[in-house]
Amino acid sequence: MYNEVIKIIREKVSNGKIIIVGIDGAGGSGKSTISEKIAGSLNNENIGTVVYHIDDFIHPRAVRYNDDYPQLEQYYYLQWRYDHFIDKVITPVRNGASSCEAELYDKENDSYKVSCTDISDVKAVIVEGVFLQRKELSGLFDYMIYLDVPKETRLERVLKRDGYIGDSSDILKKYNERYFPAEDFYENEYHPSEIADHVIKV
Repeated sequence: MYNEVIKIIREKVSNGKIIIVGIDGAGGSGKSTISEKIAGSLNNENIGTVVYHIDDFIHPRAVRYNDDYPQLEQYYYLQWRYDHFIDKVITPVRNGASSCEAELYDKENDSYKVSCTDISDVKAVIVEGVFLQRKELSGLFDYMIYLDVPKETRLERVLKRDGYIGDSSDILKKYNERYFPAEDFYENEYHPSEIADHVIKV
């Protein structure tokens, strides 16, 4: 599953530039797991690789849970701090900076912690998250991977994973009212599996 992706990244890195890889997919598709496995393999080959999670770049609850808007719009339009992500991660990487200093969201305290990442020897940056192929992020990635996983499979995973939301009925309610509608909107708007450079079906 990963060998072809790692081979492609290795080839792109050999051209002498830092490559920014996006791993796109809906909730529960396995983005974090695959990102860490790819990064681990590359680091084992002495190809310095770091992983960023787009979920670390979100607005406080007061912003992203604004009930003046439907839940789909709250999640899709009000959730993400794309400007901060671009300014504090993408731009330094592209400019050959030795480090990135960014505010990462602290879920427990609904606040931010400043994190400094050494990128002086980094050759590959992996960014994983939902909606990575939307227009707001156009042109940021050198290589885009999309995880194509059936909704039923993803739902089984999040019911086991997302206990912080509540019991299974709470999780199901939140996904049906907030996450799934936004993911369906993104799918209909962008057809991400068709425009990605590489698709992994699970």
